[in-house]
Amino acid sequence: MGSPSLSVTARLPFRDPALPLGERVDDLLDRLTLDERLAMLHQYVPPVPRLDIASFRTGTEALHGVAWLGVATVFPQAVGLGATWDEDLVRAVGEAVSVEVRAFHRHRPTMTGSGTNSLQTWSPVVNLLRDPRWGRNEEGYSEDPLHTARLGTAYCRGLAGDHPDFLRAAPVLKHFLAYNNENDRCVSSSGLRPRVLHEYDLAAFRPVVASGAATGAMAAYNLVNGRPCHVSPLIEDELRRWARQAGQELFVVSDEEAPCNLVELEHYFEDHAASHAAALKAGIDSFTDHREDSATVIGRLREALERGLIEEEDVHRAVRRQLQLRFRLGEFDPDLDPYAGIGPEMIDCPEHRALALRAATESVVLLKNDGLLPLDAEQAPRIAVVGPHADALYEDWYSGTPPYRVSIATGLRAALGDGGGEVVCVPGADRIRLLSRTSGRPLGGTSFDVQEWGDGVLTLCDAGTGRYLGLKDDASLVADRTLLKSWFVDETFRLEPDPDGEADTYLLRNVRSGRYAALDPADGQVRVTAESPETAERWQRELLRDGTAEARAAAEEADVAIVVLGNHPMINGRETEDRTGIGLPETQEALLRAVAAVRPQTALVVMSSYPYAVDWADARLPAVLWTSHGGQETGRALAAVLLGAADPAGRLPQTWYRGEDALPHPLDYDIIKAGWTYQYHRATPLYPFGHGLSYTDFTYRDLRLSTPDMAQDGAVDVSVTLADAGTRSGSEVVQLYVRAVGARYEAPRLRLADFRKVRLAPGHSQEVTFRLPAERLAHWDVTTGAFTVDPGRYEVLVARSAEDIVLSAPVTVTGAPPAPRAWVGRRTLAADFDDYADITLVDATRARGDAVAPADPAHPATLLFRGADLTGAFRFEAEVARETAGPAEARLEVRAGDRLLAETAVPVTGDRHTWATVTAVLATPADGHHDLRLTLRGDFRLASFRFTPPDEAPARRGEEGAE
Repeated sequence: MGSPSLSVTARLPFRDPALPLGERVDDLLDRLTLDERLAMLHQYVPPVPRLDIASFRTGTEALHGVAWLGVATVFPQAVGLGATWDEDLVRAVGEAVSVEVRAFHRHRPTMTGSGTNSLQTWSPVVNLLRDPRWGRNEEGYSEDPLHTARLGTAYCRGLAGDHPDFLRAAPVLKHFLAYNNENDRCVSSSGLRPRVLHEYDLAAFRPVVASGAATGAMAAYNLVNGRPCHVSPLIEDELRRWARQAGQELFVVSDEEAPCNLVELEHYFEDHAASHAAALKAGIDSFTDHREDSATVIGRLREALERGLIEEEDVHRAVRRQLQLRFRLGEFDPDLDPYAGIGPEMIDCPEHRALALRAATESVVLLKNDGLLPLDAEQAPRIAVVGPHADALYEDWYSGTPPYRVSIATGLRAALGDGGGEVVCVPGADRIRLLSRTSGRPLGGTSFDVQEWGDGVLTLCDAGTGRYLGLKDDASLVADRTLLKSWFVDETFRLEPDPDGEADTYLLRNVRSGRYAALDPADGQVRVTAESPETAERWQRELLRDGTAEARAAAEEADVAIVVLGNHPMINGRETEDRTGIGLPETQEALLRAVAAVRPQTALVVMSSYPYAVDWADARLPAVLWTSHGGQETGRALAAVLLGAADPAGRLPQTWYRGEDALPHPLDYDIIKAGWTYQYHRATPLYPFGHGLSYTDFTYRDLRLSTPDMAQDGAVDVSVTLADAGTRSGSEVVQLYVRAVGARYEAPRLRLADFRKVRLAPGHSQEVTFRLPAERLAHWDVTTGAFTVDPGRYEVLVARSAEDIVLSAPVTVTGAPPAPRAWVGRRTLAADFDDYADITLVDATRARGDAVAPADPAHPATLLFRGADLTGAFRFEAEVARETAGPAEARLEVRAGDRLLAETAVPVTGDRHTWATVTAVLATPADGHHDLRLTLRGDFRLASFRFTPPDEAPARRGEEGAE
């Protein structure tokens, strides 16, 4: 029997645009068979010809331009957009990107050759830039949750468009949750105590979802508190709760291959049917796994259904969310879709080129200026532009293919034009020849320009062709690539000194394979096959051109030197690989010092995906600037700022730490105790969050609050006057911070509460008013399990940065003081501690709940609970789990101050998710308020505890309740 005619399917209710969306979705859902619904759970959704439904797929990368689909407008990296602090600009960029997404969807082929390019954009990234060593630092906006949420909302609104019924594109927030490390990312767990969870990591997602701007989210690779994010209860408990409050629904997708990781890497489930079932029930609607091979994933879900691990309603719920999205994208109403007419001419159109220039210009941050900038071409007509980024622009993994590239050298030449200025460009790279000690022949029969990118990692570019030397599948070495942009980078090497100590002799080692270059005895060809230095070929390094000497000579002859240093986005810090430190590559630092030694009028431009510790430059140079990899217009933007055609309008979106500042461990996600970000970092940074200089002078005056006090659910209007007291127009970011005074908890040093970017002409002023609701003063109260605004004193701070407070005013929050924490007769979660030492946060069950365990069972761990009123307490009970009997006894001790109240042995329960209740009568009465200290000795988990009065019967051992 053939498919119904198009005229028949066109009359079906789901095709009727006059019906409410919910009715149309339900009608279509009811017409789909179970097999058809199951097929919709994979990234690549097949067509349903009998209903005239087209194929569908999730995900187009669009972080700062359309990626991977061909030439498209390339805007600054997300961290660069974050540096603009400009919501209107970020929204405009999002709109331009989504217009090009639409054009690619309708007018360009897919990478797989079938179907259409997706209108669901896997962007923006709202993970917080907690650790500047994160390999994907470039993808986030900021280290601050409010700043991130505001820009994330703006980008989402730009992507989605303003139509009440149709979406231009469907933004998906990445990556839920607490994802800020690459090394071991699929198996590492981010430990989030409740305050960090709610005040920091969730706080970046919450406002974007609650605003209704986002249409979906992607779960992260990592685990949180021992539970994979793809089966996290937070998807439903938080993400979807916020969305429903805004009258929206979220379509949640998995990250690439993450569903498989639940079994194969994380070993969290015994088989794939169980893991896929758990992910679906937790809220994953679409499985991005096995690329175009949907049969494997759908087979696992079908098995889960047959085994009773999921129900048909679980499938229906996920498919309903997908269909809602597809209707909103206009798939079923092409004649009504207001965005259907977007044509291919919008890709790389003049308007988008102009916007790319504006975004790149406004993202430049002037970190230091002792008067060198802006440059005066008449006073300094000869400019030497030096460094690996002087005449090069690089793409990151999520960058699009730019239609053109304007480097700094090119941009300066164009800006100077016929004005008589001269730009000399010197990359500062050594040119070498590697001569085989065995054959005497040069590697590749040519010479190479060598560039170091940190930790001794090098690229070797053929001096004749400009192509990178790379390792091939047959272990040969060939210089054939002009662009480094692939998941596996085979074009990086190390030149390791000959272990035998022969001068100027090195071993060539490929970074990815770890093997050394050797001569094949059969044919004498060079292949990267040696497993150890003993069998590796020795190479004499012959210096043909001294890059540093060439740069020094150019600087000596110039009036000003611009040294452009930074990272290559595909080397070292990148997806799958964190940085090992925050210092500049050694050869880059040496190049900078050599140039500055002969040309004091030297400005450092850092072009990078993340902060660097440029302590020496800050102390010795007259000017330092930073830009992210700013896209196709980077050079024109920097030239405008360097020459004064544009005011440096950017401000830092994250803290730049000093080189001597020992950063916490990358996996320490507790920003409070570890001291991460401007909120909790104690040492003075090199450049603080929010820092950035202008070429004009701004003054602040007349800070006023509409009222000196407000209720716990009230608000206050904060006004301040900003004036441009300089001689030229400029931009300033007015930053509003708040600080609790004498808090009962460990409060942030200060916290961003609002900001506004203001542009003023010289001699002009503007009153800037903020509405400050009391909720911006809230903290997560572990006693009540909710946000609380404590009554008391606070400070309202107006600042140029987190370390440059210009005005402050007190404000008092009125209301009843918080009630004492109830202890007797009340279950207290172990994770609701006030402080701790040597513990790790773990999962209580596979489905939900948190527990604690010693970080190292060989050493005791401690939990501190302050101000515990134990009046009337008679017995102590605790929920514990112990998988096996270890070499030492497992015990739990309870102290009030230094006084031992109770201790109990912890029995073996047989599984880390199997819980038992242990009890102990208090050794002495403990009436009154105490700082309660629990000490865990041995290998076990603690989910909760409570104190009971003498008239309450003890809990039975084995009684469960850890969830």
